[in-house]
Amino acid sequence: MTQARVDGRVQRGNHTRGLIVARAVEIASIEGLTSLSLGRLASDLEISKSGVFGLFGSKEELQLATIDAALRIYVDTVVAPVLEQPAGIDKVWRLCLSWQDYSRGRVFPGGCFFFAVSAEFDAQPGRVRDTLAALSAKWSALIARTLDDARAAGELTGEVDSDQLAFELIAFMETANANSVLNDDFAVYDRSRAAILRLLRGVAADPALLPSAG
Repeated sequence: MTQARVDGRVQRGNHTRGLIVARAVEIASIEGLTSLSLGRLASDLEISKSGVFGLFGSKEELQLATIDAALRIYVDTVVAPVLEQPAGIDKVWRLCLSWQDYSRGRVFPGGCFFFAVSAEFDAQPGRVRDTLAALSAKWSALIARTLDDARAAGELTGEVDSDQLAFELIAFMETANANSVLNDDFAVYDRSRAAILRLLRGVAADPALLPSAG
């Protein structure tokens, strides 16, 4: 077999894998990771079930690949646009806004992908749960670290517990996401923005660095 033929097969395999995972992300964000099946994806995309199995091997591997694909979208949408902002309280605010825009904009049809699928696996030991738990911890740590950086820049009052405040900020974000999806109510994002802004202005060394209203 020539190298060109091998490369062509690999390229086609990667393309097919990308199509499968993209469809899996759409399904999982609405129906959950447990709803995924090799047979359903094969039927939806009009490819052979054996071809799907050959690319993933098991439902768990498909679930993990789906999480990985969703994570890349999440990072590109939520984190990357804010990452190069200078350290400070405004960066914390922008990171929260970026998450809210991602949820409100329905980047994933079912709202926040990770909020949706984590509820499925929070009491189910295994690789999927461990992966989701690790990603949740990294998100919390990122917000806490951004708060610590704001303190180091002199823009946060010294007595603030960054881990506690990160928990509270995430709670407001996730509550807006859950209520919006459940009730088809987008006004909850405005209430969440106002609550987050109130929290941040309360711990800012200079509240004028933030908007006066969300």
